[in-house]
Amino acid sequence: MYRTKTCGELRLCDAGQEVTLAGWVQRARKMGGMTFVDVRDRYGITQVVFNVENDAALCDAANHLGREFVVQITGKVAERTSKNPNLPTGDIEIIASDLKVLNRSDVPPFTIEDETDGGDDLRMKYRYLDLRRNCVRANLELRHRMAFEIRRYLDSKGFLEVETPVLIKSTPEGARDFVVPSRMNPGEFYALPQSPQTFKQLLMVSGFDRYFQIVKCFRDEDLRADRQPEFTQIDCEMSFVNQEDVLQMFEGLVKHIFKYVKDIDFTEPFPRMTWADAMRLYGSDKPDTRFGMEFVELKDLTGGKGFAVLDDAEYVGAIVAPGCADYTRKQLDQLTDFVKRPQIGAKGMMWVKIEADGSIKSSVSKFYSEDDLRTWADRAGAKAGDLMLILAGQTMKTRKQLCELRLEMGSRLGLRDPQNFSCLWVVDFPLFEWDEETQRYYAMHHPFTAPNPDDIHLLDSDTGAVRATAYDMVVNGNELGGGSIRIHEAELQDKMFRLLGLSEEDAQYKFGFLMNAFKYGAPPHGGLAFGFDRFVSILAGLDSIRDVIAFPKNNSGRDMMIDAPAAIDDSQLDELCIRLDLKEKE
Repeated sequence: MYRTKTCGELRLCDAGQEVTLAGWVQRARKMGGMTFVDVRDRYGITQVVFNVENDAALCDAANHLGREFVVQITGKVAERTSKNPNLPTGDIEIIASDLKVLNRSDVPPFTIEDETDGGDDLRMKYRYLDLRRNCVRANLELRHRMAFEIRRYLDSKGFLEVETPVLIKSTPEGARDFVVPSRMNPGEFYALPQSPQTFKQLLMVSGFDRYFQIVKCFRDEDLRADRQPEFTQIDCEMSFVNQEDVLQMFEGLVKHIFKYVKDIDFTEPFPRMTWADAMRLYGSDKPDTRFGMEFVELKDLTGGKGFAVLDDAEYVGAIVAPGCADYTRKQLDQLTDFVKRPQIGAKGMMWVKIEADGSIKSSVSKFYSEDDLRTWADRAGAKAGDLMLILAGQTMKTRKQLCELRLEMGSRLGLRDPQNFSCLWVVDFPLFEWDEETQRYYAMHHPFTAPNPDDIHLLDSDTGAVRATAYDMVVNGNELGGGSIRIHEAELQDKMFRLLGLSEEDAQYKFGFLMNAFKYGAPPHGGLAFGFDRFVSILAGLDSIRDVIAFPKNNSGRDMMIDAPAAIDDSQLDELCIRLDLKEKE
């Protein structure tokens, strides 16, 4: 056997045993006539001691070990005289009697440590080395444990895991599809699924009344820290349910996983907030409710004073930063520069300080009296020592800018602790969103989302006001996932397609298989999908999902390790009947 024990399992009770370990050299240290080698595998680190007095040749061999050499070591477990309380194996060491180098290693391009000196691109290029780091390995172990526990939980609730196709038909209504040419059908293409949406609905028609799948999905869209071109979601669907049934079921799943992973008990039901309230109070449909600073509208208090910025604004909103009245001019200028960044886009920021003695100072005191400003402060609930930050402009745009400012202040004040979890449901989304450029409505979620039964009468007369029977789970300002009750009646689905500007021919071409299935008795059904990568990253306390994915892409959608995407041979293009007409760049 290459090993009889792993590098993470030996304890003081094992003292005196003869063992064989195999792993990688984390580091080697020579101290007088002794050499100490830390050997690492997936399970931990064990210190091995080579003593020149016991075996000079063996000790000399240990002195020639380099970082990341693969070694096999035999020796006796002994109690350490100088224990390391930071290691589970820190009470023992191995007194080596044999050493074999199984494989040598070049000097790694970065240190294989929790605090590494490798940048993101370098670590992505050598991801197989990055995965040796304890912190990255721990993330993947967490992912593994969560996947198994999610399966156990859903199985206990009667859900059946069913695999759906990966090569499907392109239906470009949402994000861009990744397309796959078909060699056997020249000029025709498959698409990689953005989600198994239509297939899980077909499974409901088939009578599989509780379906789930931990499934890979693909979207060809711009990337951020919480996006990858390929990602994994916990995809679920249920028959004979209403919205309340779905929320109860999957709130239970989220609570179960928090208990399993973090030993956190959520004893109270998760709060529920309408989309309209989320936008009004937080400027986001995924509000971070770990802290307050809710928006306060001031438009009715700011007009008629000759200050065009506020007089002409459609919306004037403020947040109150508690205890920040002592902010200096430099700090306030930094916040102004923050909101003026191109990705936020505000033209400026106003402020009002309520000093500790109750007096008021403001960047707009030239236009507003102290009584005016005090009225603002009273509206906002600002107290002595607080700072009001104010933005103005178009309603939706300014709310989004104020949202970014609120999150920045929350971070500055230490109110966004990743180990403090705040969960809620956002409900009553609009069914449609209007696009000015194309002058048509688009489905806010997807075209199979059912309208709120109370709003069906508005579909023709006030289309934009119709609410969806849709819901999102939000955790710490991250959209964990969401779903909806689906349309199960062919007539209502036809109407939805017409409102979205799809002709009968287009709808039949893109979704005819689903519409035909509905003719054979589709049950009422609904479901949701949670972002599995995101769920793991939230519980691991990470901002990015990349470190919970074994081999992620970078922010340009490239795999730095295998250098993909890449060009393919002309012979392959010929087989696929694809001709590239790429002009050379001058």
